[in-house]
Amino acid sequence: MEKVMANFDKSGKVFRDQLITVGDLMVFKDQLVADIRSILKDQVSNTRKKWLKAMEVRKMLNISHGKLQSLRDNGKIPFTKLGKVTYYDADKIDGLMETATIIKF
Repeated sequence: MEKVMANFDKSGKVFRDQLITVGDLMVFKDQLVADIRSILKDQVSNTRKKWLKAMEVRKMLNISHGKLQSLRDNGKIPFTKLGKVTYYDADKIDGLMETATIIKF
C-alpha cells in the first residue's frame, strides 16, 4: 500500500504508467477485510437486547422494585417469567414510553 501511495503526486493524481502489484492488492484486501470486520463488530455490539431484566427496566423507567412489581401485578407492564427470572420485552417497554397514556402508581 505504501508503494501505491508513494506513486501519487501531491495533488493525488494517478498516472497511466503506475502499476498495482498483486502484493498491493493483497495488502488492500487485508485492510479492507479488517475494516469491514471492525464495522460489523461495532454494529453487533450496538444492537439492543430483545429481553430486559427487572434491573434494566427499573433503570430505564427510573422506578423502584416495588413500583415495578405493582405495575406487573396490575397488568400495566407485560412480562415473561422463566424460572425465577422475570423478563420484559424491550419493544413493549419502548411502546409504553412512547404512548400518551398516563400510568398512575
